Amino acid sequence: MESFSSAVSHSLIRALDESAPFIDDPAATCHWREFLAPARTLAASGKRTRALLIAAGHEAFGGDGRPVYAGTAAELYQLSALVHDDIIDESHTRRGAPASHRAFSATHADLGMIGQAEDFGAKAAILLGDFLLSLAALEIDRAEAADAAALSRARTLFHEMTAETAYGQYLDLRAETTPLRDDLGTALDEALLVLRHKSARYSVELPLMIGGALAGASPADIDALSAVGRPLGIAFQLRDDELGIFGSPNQTGKPAGGDLREGKHTALLALVREMASDADRALVDGALGRDLTDADVEAVRDIVRSSGAFAAHEQMIRDYEEQALAAADALPEAPLLRAAMSSLEERRS
Repeated sequence: MESFSSAVSHSLIRALDESAPFIDDPAATCHWREFLAPARTLAASGKRTRALLIAAGHEAFGGDGRPVYAGTAAELYQLSALVHDDIIDESHTRRGAPASHRAFSATHADLGMIGQAEDFGAKAAILLGDFLLSLAALEIDRAEAADAAALSRARTLFHEMTAETAYGQYLDLRAETTPLRDDLGTALDEALLVLRHKSARYSVELPLMIGGALAGASPADIDALSAVGRPLGIAFQLRDDELGIFGSPNQTGKPAGGDLREGKHTALLALVREMASDADRALVDGALGRDLTDADVEAVRDIVRSSGAFAAHEQMIRDYEEQALAAADALPEAPLLRAAMSSLEERRS
């Protein structure tokens, strides 16, 4: 597993190094390095989880070798999504470094450019995210596959994944800008809808399916991978949502309580609003979308725990993990899949 992650990391840098065959002017080369600098910073870290899941799906159905190009495509797409997500969320940091739009803003200031640094940063980062998405599409065309039909199926799944995630981002943006409702009963369903389309499918389910498709798995076999990946992806993202409130900056690369500051309407928030007292619910509602102090974040954390919402959320995660484990028992022996599942489960706050 470690050797595959390392191979994908080297391939990721290779893809960035080789990404500009159209540059044939020494002056343009300098600007190109400037454009790619935030992407190189992002690419230098990360757990390569999506690449590993592609390899796991590939191995489960007898794929030969390791799908390094496909893993590289998944990681490039992840970089693209992170760049765009940080613009939408107005995040200052990512993986412990300045978010790409903030890095471009700093470049604007350093070079004494005219206009607003923030505007330049956001516009440049949009272009970088678009470029990384295009580069991911080129890499998936090179993916290791059993035959042409297998590559075609995997490519289709990959492009469906990128399209669905854009829709999921819209659902997330829409949720954040919709007033909190008194109808608490539907909030959890709506939060899970956003979670599934924005992150759960592209984080776990679809990478597994893409790996299986590359190995030449049948439609029924790919459905079997979906049966593992969907509940596992939901559990994975629910765990991430806990980190959005309880995680430290070292864990998340963002300030403490990042999801509160960004006003995220997560499943955990829905449970808190349903289970907390009226006074505590009002305090939590007032914290959303604000620049919070450490004391503010800790006050919300106390309500999440004391209301019983955290325990209920943990039970949801366990239920989804058990669904995934039961579905995995129906698959062929797949050590990489078991290792990937264990790795995801270890993301406990």
